[in-house]
Formats: sequence, C-alpha cells, structure tokens
Amino acid sequence: MGYKSLADCVADLEKHGHLIRIKEEVDPYLEMAAIHLRVYEQQGPALYFEKVKGSKFPAVSNLFGTLERSKFMFRDSLPKVEQLVNLRSDPVKALKNPFKLPGIAFTALTALPLKQSLFKANFSKTTISELPQIVNWPMDGGPFITMPQVYTEDIDKPGVLNANLGMYRIQLAGNDYETNKEIGLHYQIHRGIGVHQSKANAKGLPLKVSIFVGGPPSHPLAAVMPLPEGLSEMTFAGALGNRRFRYFYDDEGFCISADADFVITGTVYPQENKPEGPFGDHLGYYSLTHPFPLMKVHNVYHRNDAIWSFTVVGRPPQEDTSFGALIHEIAGSALPKEIHGLKEVNAVDAAGVHPLLFAIGSERYTPYLKERRPQEILTIANHILGKNQLSLAKYLFIAAREDNEQLDTHDLSGFIQHVLERIDLTRDLHFHTKTTIDTLDYSGEGLNSGSKVVFAAAGEKKRVLATEPPEGFVMPADFSSVKLAIPGVMALQLPAYTSARAAKDEVALLEEAVKGKDLSGIPLIVLCDDAEFIAQNINNLVWVTFTRSNPATDIHGISEFIDDKHWGCNGPVIIDARKKPHHAPELLKVPEVEEKVNRLGENGASLFGVI
Repeated sequence: MGYKSLADCVADLEKHGHLIRIKEEVDPYLEMAAIHLRVYEQQGPALYFEKVKGSKFPAVSNLFGTLERSKFMFRDSLPKVEQLVNLRSDPVKALKNPFKLPGIAFTALTALPLKQSLFKANFSKTTISELPQIVNWPMDGGPFITMPQVYTEDIDKPGVLNANLGMYRIQLAGNDYETNKEIGLHYQIHRGIGVHQSKANAKGLPLKVSIFVGGPPSHPLAAVMPLPEGLSEMTFAGALGNRRFRYFYDDEGFCISADADFVITGTVYPQENKPEGPFGDHLGYYSLTHPFPLMKVHNVYHRNDAIWSFTVVGRPPQEDTSFGALIHEIAGSALPKEIHGLKEVNAVDAAGVHPLLFAIGSERYTPYLKERRPQEILTIANHILGKNQLSLAKYLFIAAREDNEQLDTHDLSGFIQHVLERIDLTRDLHFHTKTTIDTLDYSGEGLNSGSKVVFAAAGEKKRVLATEPPEGFVMPADFSSVKLAIPGVMALQLPAYTSARAAKDEVALLEEAVKGKDLSGIPLIVLCDDAEFIAQNINNLVWVTFTRSNPATDIHGISEFIDDKHWGCNGPVIIDARKKPHHAPELLKVPEVEEKVNRLGENGASLFGVI
C-alpha cells in the first residue's frame, strides 16, 4: 500500500481489524506504556489512543507488533524491495543499465526523493511540552521519543541522497534540559550520525538535525534498516512505501519530511553535551545517565491531522522484535553475500540482540584431513565481529554447516547443544579483551568497554550432553540450587556476587566439589542468582547468561590454563551470570499501574476481550 500518511495507515489497519481505538483518557506517565506491553504480550492489535492526558495530539503504538501486521502494511511492495536490497552492485548502476535490471531500475527510479516547497502549507507550529510526554519506566529520566527518525546531512556532501536517517532515542525533558529549548540526542557508536557530527566538529560548525515522528510506516522502518552502500534510507522508504519520500527545506535550511506528522529541528554544537537518561532499554535493563549531545531546538512542526507514534522498549520480545523479523524477511540473504562462507547469522533477540550472535559458516580449509577443526569459520567470525553493528557483540557461537545442513540459528536450544557437543574447550574459545561493546551493556569495565569471545565448533560430536546433574554431585555449602537448564548446561544458584576475588574463591570451591566426578556431559556451567528462573525456558537462559556477564572477567573453567597466551580448560566452562554491583538495574513493572490497566479490559471498556 502506498500510504500517504500515518493517518492513512491507521485507517487501513482499522478497516481490516488490525487496530483498536482506546477511547478512555490515558496517562502518558507509565500507563500508556503498560497498556502497550499488555496488548503486545497477547500479540494484540495496533493501538490508537484518542485522548492523551496533557496533550491535544492522539497517539498510536504497536503498529509493528506482529510480523503478520508488518507484512500486511507492505503487502504490495515487499518482493521488489527484497530485490533492491539484495542487489550486490551500487543501486545507482541499476539506473544506468535498465535493460539488465529493469525491475530494480524502475523501483529505484520511482523511489527517488521528491522535493517540493508547496508542502509547507501542511504544517503548523507547536512546542516540545505540548507533545505527548510519554514515560515508559519509573526510573526513566523523563519523556522520550521512542520511534524517531533522526535526519542529518554530510557537511561535505549536502543533500538528501547523502543524508543519514537513523533511529536514535530523544529525551524531550527532564535532567538539566531547558524546557522547550533543549532536548537530548543519544546515539550509539558506529552510527551514521556520528560520522556527520565528527565532520561538523572538525570544522567547528554546528550540525543541523531534523527529527521526524510518524509518517508512513516505511519511514521508521527505513531508519533502522541496514542498507547496502549507495542506497539511501530516503530512497528505500520510497520503494518500500510505494510513495516517494517528499521533503522541503524550511526558512532556516532544515530538511522537513513532508509526510511526517511531527518535525523537530535543531542544532548540535561541538563538544556540547548534557546528562541524558536513565532509560529502560531493549536489553531489559536501564541504560544509566551519561553525557550525550545536546540539541538546541529551533522549531517544532506538526501536520493538522498529526498522530504521535511511539513504542515501548524493554526486555525482548517487544515490538522491535517484529521490526527485526521484518528486516530479516527483507534482507536476510544480504549479509551472507558480503561475508564469504557465511550461511546465516542471528543476533539473538531473546538475549537483547547485541550480547549474543549465532552463526553458521563453511569449513572447507582442509578437506583432505579426516579430523576437522575450526579454521575457516574463525576467519568468518573475525569478519562478523568487524561488521557494523555486529561488532558490538560479546558472545559469538559459530558452527560449521557441513556438520548439519539443517542447523538453524533461530533454534536457540538446538544450536547451543550442537556447539556444546562438538567444541574442544582446550582450543576453541577465542577471546578479544579490552575492546568495544554495546553502549547499553553495563556488564563490562565501563561505557562501551568490555570483551568478546568466540565459541567455535566443527567436526564430529565429542560428547553426549547430560540431562541430569552428575552422579554423586554435592554442592558446596553456600550453593543453594542446581538445575539442568537444557542438556549440557547446568545452572548453579549462588549467594549474591560481591567481588571478583570472592568469585574466584567460589569457583575454587566448585572445582573441589566436582573433583573425581564425571562432567564429560556438562561442558557449560552457569552461576546465577535464580536457577529455577533460568531453567524455566531457553529465553530466560540466554537473557541471564549473556546480558549479565563480560567474557574476559566472568568466564572461568575447571582446570583452566593459559598456553602461549591462549586460554582453555580441561573441564566445563563456567560463566558467572550473577548480577554485579556495577550492573544497571533491570526493568520491573509497577503493580499500581498494572491495576489501572485492568480497567480497560472490563466489560464495555476499549480493550475488553483483548487483555
């Protein structure tokens, strides 16, 4: 569908039973987020909030809440867009060779951005404080824009085709921000906007920023889409939405998306930061307060029929999970074409995306040897860990496709077991220490700082994974519970973590306790605060294990050793996944707010039969 606006999309979804209106007045402080979370958990419809307390603007959320609904919104354009994204060459070349690639050429040509000044009449002005002040979690530093499209241009190559459109969170108020005049701009490393700001800083010039909210659903999806080099987000938005990205420049030279519902313009000056956060983030914890770029607001525009678009960020799965699923549908085959020998890679959503990657690659280096070991897949692993956002990962489990052609990185339990059956713990763990990890991950030594490890597996099975604790195993005195989370993975519940020194002592106690026991079927032991919780399901296991540990400091091993600076162990690997004093607090729902939400599910209320 070629939606002309967000209102057009809302009407289409409502017509086809994909959207429900909430007619009761709702509070943007915690209540709207709680409603969204409750409906998302039921895989319910998109939500249109008619009356937002304190604002004249309605709001919509959960547009992308299911893959089915996401595909429905782009039902007429997905096949041709998949062609465009998977094109290996520069998309501009397709325009120069229309007879070789007629479909792609037509798609790219009709998707080129359209500049027209007559769109200016569609906008009025408002202020930051008149926008819906949505706060998702009780410890959040203030209201945030959670579905923004942040537009910046390259100061050396201005223009829409060289611009960057990204989704970076925006804090509207709170902390030390001057009301209606200043907002916070948080972006993570390796982002396009960072390149633009660096260039502006080098020239001592302010960076012009336009923040779009709303518009056709192709626009926010374009902002998060990993696109091939040479294909701009604005062109992609036009192709996906069957409608060219329409824009103009205001009197101050800021780019305005003509189809956006809201546009905030402002400038970011070199080295001018203010504290931003906390914010409940997609790892399931708060990202804490840190200095981030300060944006000085120039104007706030809105369409006459404007709808505020938002989502709720928290422990996966959330609406951004469906975003990821749709991105995989569109571009899932593009990355393997870029990395020779890679079959597939999965940034594991249940573990918060960045902490954990699963990958399958080819292992063809020495086909003349009977016994195979990880070689080619190690080069693939290094390539993955140097690739854009994938470089922020902490744990990478990679396996050889030749050992099981049906292996699937989205089968979390099956994939972990496949690796653990084959891995040589004396040889196949490879660490990268004192390096860069995700900004939102507080398991390391500081902001953006931590370590990585590759678990590589190739060859025949080396062990049969145990389904019960080893016979005769008696836990040390302070260890309170033991569970087999999945075959081969034993969860041990310990007292709360106090220090690295104490953790080493506890590992020594465990090593003494298992001396003489057959641990051949248990290659991985997870130390945790709640063994019962970890053992409940695979999502709990990967979330706790990989979000609460930093490989270099929290991986230990039974009979561990260092040989020529390579770490290995002759017994199980141990990951200490307990909460640490330096970790950020996890996100918890507020019971009083949950009670308020219940009223909307009563007979006669807007969400009766939905929640």
